[in-house]
Amino acid sequence: MELTLDLDSDVPIYQQIRDRILEAIAYGVLKEGDPLPSTRQLASDFGINFLTVSKAYDQLKQQGVIRINRKSGAVVRRDPNTGPPEPGFIDDWDSRMRVILAEAAVQGFTRSDLVKRVKVLLDQYEGVHP
Repeated sequence: MELTLDLDSDVPIYQQIRDRILEAIAYGVLKEGDPLPSTRQLASDFGINFLTVSKAYDQLKQQGVIRINRKSGAVVRRDPNTGPPEPGFIDDWDSRMRVILAEAAVQGFTRSDLVKRVKVLLDQYEGVHP
């Protein structure tokens, strides 16, 4: 897995790590059972504090996306083929989506603009998921 981070971005590094791992899983680059680099290895690769990586992994663990074992390290727990969402996911997702939609509304997006944009983004997953 190749991660690209922008160390000069306003987006916190732990958030970028989390987002890139989620994207890699969504695109099929990472699958259920695949190991992730250790927090120390990833931190060393980017020259960042290992606690930053740990925070990203903790968020992914709380979301049920990865599992962390002292012996085997961090491993992908869910991918698009794992099955239906876990209980509580939809409520949390709806809450986050409301904020994203509110941001779009404030910026003047119309319903049509939003639907078109979502289709463009979904097309990026074509061939990855049924």
